[in-house]
Amino acid sequence: MAEQPLHEHTLGNGLRVVVCEDHVVPLAAVNIWYGVGSRHERAGRTGLAHLFEHLMFQGSGNVAEGEHAALLEAAGASFNASTSFERTNYYETVPVSHLELALWLEADRMGTLPAALTQANLDNQRDVVKNERRQRYDNQPYGTAFERLCRLTFPSGHPYAHTPIGSMEDLDATTLEDCKDFFGTWYAPHNAVLSVVGDVDPEETLRAVEKYFGGIPAGPATPEARPGDLGPLSGVTNEDVDEDVPSPAYFAMFSLPTDGGDDIEAAEMAAEVLGGGSGSRLYDRMVRRDQIATEVWAGVTRLADGPSLALVEAVGPDPEKISAVLDEELARFAAEGPTEEEAARAAAQAERGFLERTETVTGLANALSQNATQFGDASRVFTAPARAAAVTGDQIKQMAGRWLAPGARTALTYGGASK
Repeated sequence: MAEQPLHEHTLGNGLRVVVCEDHVVPLAAVNIWYGVGSRHERAGRTGLAHLFEHLMFQGSGNVAEGEHAALLEAAGASFNASTSFERTNYYETVPVSHLELALWLEADRMGTLPAALTQANLDNQRDVVKNERRQRYDNQPYGTAFERLCRLTFPSGHPYAHTPIGSMEDLDATTLEDCKDFFGTWYAPHNAVLSVVGDVDPEETLRAVEKYFGGIPAGPATPEARPGDLGPLSGVTNEDVDEDVPSPAYFAMFSLPTDGGDDIEAAEMAAEVLGGGSGSRLYDRMVRRDQIATEVWAGVTRLADGPSLALVEAVGPDPEKISAVLDEELARFAAEGPTEEEAARAAAQAERGFLERTETVTGLANALSQNATQFGDASRVFTAPARAAAVTGDQIKQMAGRWLAPGARTALTYGGASK
């Protein structure tokens, strides 16, 4: 994708706005990122960022309970929200004739949500989130693996030591006052980026944004986030998980460089060569040749305010053997690095991932909000393929030797003896 012209503006209250024209279809994507996620939560109130994502759909000063979704559905919109370690985002894609409706709804809940925060809404949505936790995490095979690995990887009290879903105990302890304080602290224009992509006129769109968002007070400065630094891991920290699972399995987590620099590009490409699908080294060794696993996969979670994370998952009858073979393959890769073909394939996969993330107005709007929020540069999204293509085989080798070294990870063993 060629770089597309962006129209950027910052309102007087600090809201950053990015508009990008795309006249292929008569749609407009509205995407707003707030710079708050689970890493900003305090001890005893984990899960509050994700809980608040749900509360944001329960009405606001001029929108009755249930009306936010009803208005968007009547307009033929698709919409949702998500929470991660570092941000919460809300998004809707509407027929362009309903763009102002989407802007008004987002502005109303940014400016007036506390008017609709009631104990009944809190109790209802807390139960929804607790049920989500049961269904997606606690009662799913291996469902708490990522959460467990984060607790093993990060020191106690570290901002990334807990995941966005939070704990049942903390959700139960959350009060209405906690929610109002959380909103007042983080849900402010100066802590948000609004992107609009689609069949729009940039000047008209910016005027509409000013109309609906311009009168919202800037709010107080957000608190300084706690440092999230963590270097490469050393040694293997293993936890045996006593759960009834369909098959024994082995999960491993490695810390990686923070997103935003050249090192993360090379480190993610190293993870791609090692475990990115059926053409990877780990799949070839464990599934095809040694037949010690029925499936194996590696992937990366990029984080901008702390270490990125690599995760390796392998399902097979002997997790101890899987762990030993993983060390062998990591050592070989650190010594040899990738072949030219492997490096080229990893670069091609990076470009494919970029195209998949940005091929729709919805995806591009999200990518623009992300880059503006995390790196202060919305247009950075368009340089992703070039950044990956510039990585050399030697850089991949060096990053693997430092960050994906044998004997340097946290791990979970399901249904087998630990190594």
